[in-house]
Amino acid sequence: MATRFDPFQEMDRLVGQVFGSARAAASMPLDLFRSGDHYVLHADLPGADPGTIDVNVEDQTLTIRAQRTHQGAEGVQWLVQERPSGTYVRQLTVGRGLALDKIEATYADGVLSLTIPVAEEAKPRRIEVQHSASQAAAITQSGERADATG
Repeated sequence: MATRFDPFQEMDRLVGQVFGSARAAASMPLDLFRSGDHYVLHADLPGADPGTIDVNVEDQTLTIRAQRTHQGAEGVQWLVQERPSGTYVRQLTVGRGLALDKIEATYADGVLSLTIPVAEEAKPRRIEVQHSASQAAAITQSGERADATG
């Protein structure tokens, strides 16, 4: 039986192993949506050490940082090492009108969840229009305005 060897495919596989895990370590996929009067952000941080997770807000920049370390024993010979390790960092510019001092964060099952409330002054309000029957004017048939009260 003959085995076919493609040096370009082998080189592509090796480059993917070297640079693929570095790229994966830097990524932090997230979902962001609005639900009522708050925003919800879910960020995937699989295997992150919970004590290293840091959420920081400075001016209008939200920064999420976490560390994932390898759980390997010394003296082992790795055959495949695809799970990334290192520091995850993601920065988002947030708009005005959010209560950044009231952000709540939880971490469960490898997902960091942030709840970001909308600031009271940014919430939509209904403004009641006042009207008074004593100020109403009636238009006569001649087109002149007459006071409706008399």
